[in-house]
Amino acid sequence: MHPDTRQSLQEVHASVDTDGKKSPFRRLLAFMGPAYLVSVGYMDPGNWATDIAGGSAFGYRLIWVLLMSNLMALLLQSLSVRLGLVRKLDLAQASRATYPRPVNLVLYALAEVAIAATDLAEILGMAIGLQLLTGLPLLWGVGLTVFDTLLFLLLQRSGMRKMEVFIIVLISVIGGAFVVEMFLARPDVGEIARGFVPGIPNAAALYLAIGIIGATVMPHNLYLHSALVQTRRFGGEPEALRRAIRFNFYDSAIALNLAFFVNAAILILAASAFHRNGLYDVAEIQDAHRLLSNLLGTELAPTLFAIALIAAGQSSTITGTLAGQIVMEGYLHLRLQPWLRRLLTRLLAVVPAFLVIYIYGEEETGPMLIFSQVLLSLQLGFAIVPLIHLVSDRATMGDFAISLPVRVLAWLITAVIVALNVQLVLGEVAGWLAAAGPRAWVLWVTVVPALAASLGLLLYLIFRPVDGRARRPS
Repeated sequence: MHPDTRQSLQEVHASVDTDGKKSPFRRLLAFMGPAYLVSVGYMDPGNWATDIAGGSAFGYRLIWVLLMSNLMALLLQSLSVRLGLVRKLDLAQASRATYPRPVNLVLYALAEVAIAATDLAEILGMAIGLQLLTGLPLLWGVGLTVFDTLLFLLLQRSGMRKMEVFIIVLISVIGGAFVVEMFLARPDVGEIARGFVPGIPNAAALYLAIGIIGATVMPHNLYLHSALVQTRRFGGEPEALRRAIRFNFYDSAIALNLAFFVNAAILILAASAFHRNGLYDVAEIQDAHRLLSNLLGTELAPTLFAIALIAAGQSSTITGTLAGQIVMEGYLHLRLQPWLRRLLTRLLAVVPAFLVIYIYGEEETGPMLIFSQVLLSLQLGFAIVPLIHLVSDRATMGDFAISLPVRVLAWLITAVIVALNVQLVLGEVAGWLAAAGPRAWVLWVTVVPALAASLGLLLYLIFRPVDGRARRPS
């Protein structure tokens, strides 16, 4: 079989029929689902850490970052959808057909780092949720997360629609819990409205803002969405393709707005319960759980908080596994059994989580969660830039290539993300060099060249045009 004809997520490829639906509403329902699997990545435990830290430290002032991130995500996910539907390739497959092998290997490695960072947040979130609900030690909780591979296998064998229903149920649990939490917290509506006015108070707010962007617009979701939309079966004529693009956009808009509601609710809850009471440094999920009952006057609040946290971790771990499968098959054409792929992904995140907690203690879980989201943000450019080039290429996309205004907007989003990340990296490295003193040379021969190479790769991706003559990978 030619490499470009391999189907993404072959077990469920074109497994959901949309042509048999007579009414437009039923047809829309048939298309809805993929974006909900993507949206759980926008409300995983890593988001909780950045939202809680942002709300407690700066009140409602970073809500605009959540809104901006959500709008960015909607545009980028719609580009991912377009690529998958028009070219019948996911982002990993299309990149492999476009770039030289050495570049693809680096892009694959960066995608795996992003998935491991995502999985780290999910592991910590699940373990913390179990500890808060049952008192189970954090290290035991981290160990137990290895066994959720069995749940993923069960869902995968049940088919795509049942997996989507399971995810929607978990999202409903998360959303319902925070509706109640918001009612209990009684936030200041006027202050919430002022939080939509853009502004970055200081360097600490910038770090959190970048973490929020990294937690919201996630690299692995761009790979995931371009594959999931191919689970729908529809006619090959241009009108059917336009309808599929339109219905998938509706799906994305609804699902990502639900994710925005959850993230905004967490930040507003932190602002109302902590910042308003003079608690400006609540960054740990455990601390937030412990304080909620005292500040809101009911034991219901922390219980709902823990249940929602477990639901968020469990739903995110399923989509992380799918993304890992897509990336490995797309870039390497290496196909592993789902249980083995899941186990490898999980161990890459379990080992560092276990070591950090064992050596430094449970109090390091908060900083580790935020760091995982900043790491995700640093990976974003390496997924976004190829995606924009690919969907802009008329030679392969035909009439479905994106228009000039959309292209300009997409590049502006990329410029914002890259500029924020460069500013963050320069500040962090300058701090490391100053703290290293006489041993700064170690950083000069290790970290600085690695960052320079990363910048060089990013510039190569930006300025290398996609000319439509896709190379044929071996």
